[in-house]
Amino acid sequence: MLVDSHCHLDFPDFQTRLPDVLAAAEKAGVGRMVTISTHVARYDTYRRIAEDHDNVFFTVGTHPHNAAEEPDIPVERLVELAQHPRCIGIGEAGLDYHYDTSPRDVQQRVFRVHITAARETGLPLVIHARNADDDMIAILREEMGKGTFKAVLHCFSSGQKLADVGVELGLSISFSGILTFKKSEDIRQIAASVPHDRLLVETDAPYLAPEPFRGKTNEPAFVSYTAKTLAQVIGKTDQGTAALTTKNFYNLFSKAALADRVAAS
Repeated sequence: MLVDSHCHLDFPDFQTRLPDVLAAAEKAGVGRMVTISTHVARYDTYRRIAEDHDNVFFTVGTHPHNAAEEPDIPVERLVELAQHPRCIGIGEAGLDYHYDTSPRDVQQRVFRVHITAARETGLPLVIHARNADDDMIAILREEMGKGTFKAVLHCFSSGQKLADVGVELGLSISFSGILTFKKSEDIRQIAASVPHDRLLVETDAPYLAPEPFRGKTNEPAFVSYTAKTLAQVIGKTDQGTAALTTKNFYNLFSKAALADRVAAS
């Protein structure tokens, strides 16, 4: 089984064809998906998707693009919303200095709130980092010094230094379809350097479709292509990589493992 650890099933791209998308994922061997929050205000949408489909989990949080829209959501509110049995993570939250859709100081403040929520709930934080390596490293080091928390650097497209610091601090690193792109040799080299027990795969669907679908709408079924490339990078079989990344997913998102055990009992 493969897990798509990060997708956006609430986006308009899937609104009219979600059953077909989920069926295609199942056919491709993708047994679990996590639909990721970008707005706390859309919480009920994520919740309903997960409640309606037993192979989908969800998170709660504010994307850095939307930090200025939701600048003052308190830790207590995130903690409260995260109590739902199918809510398995906090985020995605972080820093995006490529688009700078929200002021950087607001992004940083909102990011720290999410870190606190992850620390208080024990749920992993899904981190978005783009063109912000130095500030990301500084915040992660400072916040980890206040108390440990679990996290994943999602859709990794940053530099080796951030990957190394992430590993040093105990974070997982997730790779998307970017790993398959012809010009992504630097990302493949970083993936090869990550300890095997920290590796995850994702689509970030509907974005970043892997080769040979690049430029098309991405969907969870396509995570198998990223996993196949990762297998080549780390020298494992496709089946071994699927087993490895699925095990890593459940180790990080332990609430998902608990939910599956409850459902099977």
